[in-house]
Amino acid sequence: MESLAPSDDREPRFHAPPVPLTADGRPRRVGVEVEFIGLPVRAAVDALAAAFGGLVREEDAHAWHLEASAIGDLTVELDVQHVHPHRAQQHSLPRLSPPVSARLGAALSPFVPRELITAPLRLDALHLADRAVDVLRRAGARGRGITPFGALGLHFNIALPALGPHSLVRLLKAFLVLEPQLREEIYSDVVARLFAPPAYPPAYVEKVLAPDYWPDAETLAEDYLADNPTRRRSLDLLPLLLHRDPEGIAPRLTDKVSKREVLHYRLPLAWVGEPGWSIAADWKRWVGVERLAADLAELDAACRRALAGSPLLATGP
Repeated sequence: MESLAPSDDREPRFHAPPVPLTADGRPRRVGVEVEFIGLPVRAAVDALAAAFGGLVREEDAHAWHLEASAIGDLTVELDVQHVHPHRAQQHSLPRLSPPVSARLGAALSPFVPRELITAPLRLDALHLADRAVDVLRRAGARGRGITPFGALGLHFNIALPALGPHSLVRLLKAFLVLEPQLREEIYSDVVARLFAPPAYPPAYVEKVLAPDYWPDAETLAEDYLADNPTRRRSLDLLPLLLHRDPEGIAPRLTDKVSKREVLHYRLPLAWVGEPGWSIAADWKRWVGVERLAADLAELDAACRRALAGSPLLATGP
């Protein structure tokens, strides 16, 4: 089994956010989801087990788990819920028999990405996600951002620094200020932009960036759902809102959403097939959002400039 310690000074630097602890003093954690193509699901989990140890467990023909590995728990699965029969009730889907699900997954596998999903990692362990990606690449995983059938996503599920609405609104304001710049950096050509998550409606952006917009939790959820009842947003708040109020939120959703007490940042692209690619650059972009959110005076000024049509702030070093 390979060493998991940073090997030398060339290890990508994972920037620390301004608030590294949760409100109750625990280290914040981040779950990482990385989509790729080419390598079959079972071959992928076997490669990870060979590198990091752990127990391989089958959920179904197209979803495999690696438990108690040196990185923690991992899952590799085909990224389509219909081929996972044990999840049908959870997602209100018709339940297919295992043989039918297996055949459907085999038919879809040339077109549908596979997804590596980590358990929540401590911030000082994010480099381990890079190690897992490197293992998959060497085993045959491919993908460079965009395929003929869509984008390959890199998602972060980020534990909040605090749970109150004020903290969440600050992060949302900072993200909306910086989102146009993030899109330009991540989706650098016209073809790639066709696959980007839809932008927030301009009227919603104006509402949130207004200097006097500091709603309570109920109003924040109501406003968000009125304009964003879909998970197809680059910063998806639906898992968090659903976690906080499942009975009030679930009937209003147009997509299948799993409740989680995290921010679901889903703008970046995965480049598993690119030698040397790291998730560090996209994590640094997110830390830029948190740095802006942490400086209330700078955030207020940035919101006012954005509303006035001035150039947006840089993410900083």
